[in-house]
Amino acid sequence: DGAAARVAAQHSQCFISWFSHIPGLLVVAPSNARDAKGLLKSSIRNPNPVIFLEHELLYKEKINVPKEDDFLIPLGKANLITQGEDLTIIGFSMSIQRILNAMPLINNLGIKADIIDLRSIKPLDEDLIYSSVKKTNRVVIVEDGWGSTSFGSHLSYLIQSNCFDYLDSEIVKISGKDVPMPYAENLEALALPTTDEIVSAVKKVTYKN
Repeated sequence: DGAAARVAAQHSQCFISWFSHIPGLLVVAPSNARDAKGLLKSSIRNPNPVIFLEHELLYKEKINVPKEDDFLIPLGKANLITQGEDLTIIGFSMSIQRILNAMPLINNLGIKADIIDLRSIKPLDEDLIYSSVKKTNRVVIVEDGWGSTSFGSHLSYLIQSNCFDYLDSEIVKISGKDVPMPYAENLEALALPTTDEIVSAVKKVTYKN
C-alpha cells in the first residue's frame, strides 16, 4: 500500500480511501512492525472482513516486537506517540515516518506536538483525536495518498464538525501530489509529502514565521 521505490504509477497507489469507502470493511494500516503484529492478530480474530494494508518500505524499519503469542492491539485504538500542547499532527502508515523525520526541525521551533498514529482507519479512534484537538486547538494531517477526496479530507470534516469551537486555525492537510507517480527518484520524492511541506504546515497553523 502506497509508493514503494521507483515502481512508477503501476505500483504506487495508496488504497486507504478506496477501501475505507466500502461499508462493512474494517481497514488497518500499521506504521511499524510492533503494531503490525498486534493489529494482525486482532484482525484475524475479528469476525468482520478486515483489509490489512502494509507499506513495503516499512519492512526495513526495525523496532522491538513482543514475543508473546497473545500480544494484541485492539482495532480502533490509535497511538499517541508524543504529547504536546501546541498542535495535533495526525498520520498513518508511512506518513508517520515522514512526520517523525520532520520533528527535529519542528522541535527547533519550540513547538511541542501531539503526534497521533491512527493505526486503524475503520474503526477510527475519534475519542483520542477530538480530545487532542480540544487541547491543542490546531491540526495538521499528513497522508501519502492523493488529496482529492482522500481519507484526510474526511478526517478534516470529522474534526471541524466535532471540534469547530476549539479550532484556532484552519486544518492543514499535506497529501501526495495529484499526478501519476513518476518513476524518476527525484520526481517521486517531490510527488510525496516532504519534510519542508510538513514544517511549513506546522508554521502555518501555529502562526510561526
